[in-house]
Amino acid sequence: MTRSAHIFYKWLGFALGVTVSGIGAILGWIENVPLQHVIFYTAATFALILWGWHHFSVRWIYGADTIPLRNNKEGAIELSEDGDPTAETSGRIFLKNLIVRNKAIVIGLLLLLALFIVVSFSIDEFFTGKNIFSSLVFAAFLAVAIVLNKYVTENKSAFIGITVLIGLFVMGSLIVDGFFSTINLKSMLVFAAFLGLACLGQTLVVLLGGLDLSIPFVIGSANIALMYLFGLDILPSWISVIIIMLLGAIIGFINGILTFRLQGQALILTLGVGFAVAGGTQILTSIGTRYAGNVHGAVPDWLTNIAAMNGTTFGLGFPPVIVIWIVVAVLLIVFMRNTIFGRSLYALGGSRIASKRLSISERKYWVGVYTISGFIAAMTGELLLGWSGSGFIGVGDPYLFMTLAAVVIGGTSLLGGWGGYGFTVIGVLVLQVLTSFLVGIGLEYEGQQFVFGLLIIPMVALYARSPHIRTQI
Repeated sequence: MTRSAHIFYKWLGFALGVTVSGIGAILGWIENVPLQHVIFYTAATFALILWGWHHFSVRWIYGADTIPLRNNKEGAIELSEDGDPTAETSGRIFLKNLIVRNKAIVIGLLLLLALFIVVSFSIDEFFTGKNIFSSLVFAAFLAVAIVLNKYVTENKSAFIGITVLIGLFVMGSLIVDGFFSTINLKSMLVFAAFLGLACLGQTLVVLLGGLDLSIPFVIGSANIALMYLFGLDILPSWISVIIIMLLGAIIGFINGILTFRLQGQALILTLGVGFAVAGGTQILTSIGTRYAGNVHGAVPDWLTNIAAMNGTTFGLGFPPVIVIWIVVAVLLIVFMRNTIFGRSLYALGGSRIASKRLSISERKYWVGVYTISGFIAAMTGELLLGWSGSGFIGVGDPYLFMTLAAVVIGGTSLLGGWGGYGFTVIGVLVLQVLTSFLVGIGLEYEGQQFVFGLLIIPMVALYARSPHIRTQI
């Protein structure tokens, strides 16, 4: 590269930094942002752009000479008098090389731009200077994270997920008033606990290469069935809770037997079992009443305290369901890494043929994880009853694909053998923070589904490029 081209790119980066940070400062002044905030964000944006530009310059500009130069119309490479490529030719090579090598960043930024435009048209008064600046900060944060991801050799899924989580949290704190408040943090953790528990069984099933779409139906059925037993008042409340969880385990056992015998049909079979369970539960609980799918009554105070927002844990102002989820997550992660069951589960998901030669019973583990999935789904439905105070069959509907979305965003391979519940926890937190943010800016449910789709597509695309997934296909 010629000296003139180098100077051109260096000052181009400086001009880009001044332009972007200047736009941010002007927007902050228009929005009456405190002066110290404007100065801080302007300086931080300028420094971030200069760092990124320098990184690109050092890594790509000086490597441009190793790339074949494009011929001009006459078929000859454009050279300067001293035999080097001209600044114009070098510029084209650099820009083309920059776009090709960073196509993930380019695609991501285009998706963010499309998302911002859609949200701006969907929500009144969203197109403000503060929101524009916050979106630019989020985009710059993700771009830097994608660059740094190239240097991460292990647990790239966790790195990507944590990066998205931090970026969403920062953007939510800048845009939504009260996003960083104690009440909102507690609310996000409570709902994340429900989703996280529902995802536990799904994660174990996916690690074997299966799917369990009966989870939301078991959640809804357990919700109204437990309320129905409470209304009968013939058993102590804690015995009713145990009975429902055991019934959930039986449903999971049936799923495991059916899907093991009919390999490759887990999606349809579990969906069919779910429909049958939900319908049968509504028939039984609606005897003598016209309100099928809804059961009202009194929920025991101890169950309400466990799951309700105003519940307390040893006198502290948060419900025990959060602690339950944290304890279950830690125990499961440790269990999967340090026991024969966990290692055998990963081995089966990675290669069934190799596991068979090691005398690992595929049937036992397959049926076992589906049984656990049904048990945990029933428990989640019971906890949701403590949160809502009344039974509703549709309480599990949001978990139909949210459990799969959390598993995918966390980075667990749908082909089995890679990932784990620790990754799913990251995916759950990402979805919950994103949901809270979208609700905070006033986006309707349909818009939230659109955003979830835009998030899942690039995440799956990133994980699908991982070597461990390509070698399994």
